[in-house]
Amino acid sequence: MDYTEKYRQLTTTMVKEHRQVFELLDMAELRRLMDAITQAKQIFVMGAGREGISLRGFAMRLAHLGKSTHWIWDDTAVGIQPGDLFIVSDGHGDVGLFHHILKCVKQAGGTVAMFTGEPDGYTAKTFADRILFIHATAYLAQRDDVVPTIQMMGNQYEQHLYMLCDVIIMLLVEELGLTYDDLEARHRNVE
Repeated sequence: MDYTEKYRQLTTTMVKEHRQVFELLDMAELRRLMDAITQAKQIFVMGAGREGISLRGFAMRLAHLGKSTHWIWDDTAVGIQPGDLFIVSDGHGDVGLFHHILKCVKQAGGTVAMFTGEPDGYTAKTFADRILFIHATAYLAQRDDVVPTIQMMGNQYEQHLYMLCDVIIMLLVEELGLTYDDLEARHRNVE
């Protein structure tokens, strides 16, 4: 098969997969997450691997919205207080590295919002106050109610997380009465 035909097959299938994942999103879960974001005093964001790359972009856009936002792995992250929101992605639902950190978040009075492909996983059940179940195939997750994929490992979940976070920002821009120009005015201007 010619690589151009294979390219068309792959991209057509990937777009179809993501459309199906978008259609399965629970709007009540989305609403609860958006409310938590708008009500938070400060927002902290954490992820690892490719999920972390997706969430780092989300943290940037939350800051552009005007929210006091901290990427948890940065030295400039401040202490978490009651009224703060901690957003994490745990695709397969049991990233052991996160357990200690999330326990500390809860002890400090923070609220945990979790993106996941495994809402019945240990991390979600033990620590999450808000869950947004992404019906995509996550790395190491084993569910029958997610969209199957032609892609390797957790690609589908990680890609979808990035796109979903961008959609959430666009929804919040409108809800908060902002414009894209307002966000651009908060973009780093020393580059």
